[in-house]
Amino acid sequence: MRSLLLAILALLLITACHRTSLTNPTPDCRIIQHAMGETCVPLHPQRIVTLSLLDSAIALGVQPVGATSVDGKQLDTLLLDRTANITNIGRRGQANLEAIAHLQPDLILGLDWEEMIYEPLSQIAPTVLVATGDELNWKVWFRAYADAIGKPEAAEQVLQQYNDRIQQLRRQLGDQASMQVSLISFWANTVRFYLKQSFAGQVLSDVGLSRPPAQDKEVVNENISLEHVPQMSSDVIFLMLDKFDPATQLDRFTRHPLWQQLPAVQGDRVYAVDGEAWVAGWNPIAANVILDDLFRFLLKP
Repeated sequence: MRSLLLAILALLLITACHRTSLTNPTPDCRIIQHAMGETCVPLHPQRIVTLSLLDSAIALGVQPVGATSVDGKQLDTLLLDRTANITNIGRRGQANLEAIAHLQPDLILGLDWEEMIYEPLSQIAPTVLVATGDELNWKVWFRAYADAIGKPEAAEQVLQQYNDRIQQLRRQLGDQASMQVSLISFWANTVRFYLKQSFAGQVLSDVGLSRPPAQDKEVVNENISLEHVPQMSSDVIFLMLDKFDPATQLDRFTRHPLWQQLPAVQGDRVYAVDGEAWVAGWNPIAANVILDDLFRFLLKP
């Protein structure tokens, strides 16, 4: 307990010189409404820390000084070649407050999943936690990040480019746009459907692709047992694989007799994709990775 108190005192000493007024606007800051209330953030933040959605900041042309990691080592991003100068501040959901304080940020960004540490974070720097909401709309989150950073126009440009690609894919699909698509991954002895409210599900909805009746639900995911594999019956199946163990998962389930009876399997239209982007992306960079896969696989000769 004594060591914990000393650590907290040290943290407060480190941050004392870097606090910004949280609720009183000045010529150098503006009020941002967010999940935890309102915060006065710098007009042009230069030292940003992201607790999640690092790629949303990068998509806006921002290079944060710190960000969380997926596994304690690799930063939570699809763009590892652009992270050399970003400090790892701990696992996603377990950010290290001292590491953040030492970076002397002028803005901390995250989702309301981090609300338990909002108070100590706000002692370090102006902190904006975006409300995830019931719909889990990744575009809303992206726009909220852009507003906090002060780059709403950049966000609209990024989303317009995404929408342009959506329209291009729709045109090229033509009649194929009516196909049914399943999104699945494998967990232990179950199959997990990713449904319409999932990140990849939202991208499919934007494209206008339909889902099998058992998967046409406004929820994120749903687990089923192997005997319900026929619920995957669709024209195309995307297997969202765990990059740490893709071969074992794939081999374990694709030998099942019910799997072999699926139309997508018999039609050789089962495609393995990166689960990190399709499942955990929730940002425009990952959305474009999904579109890359849709162009590549759905438009195959």
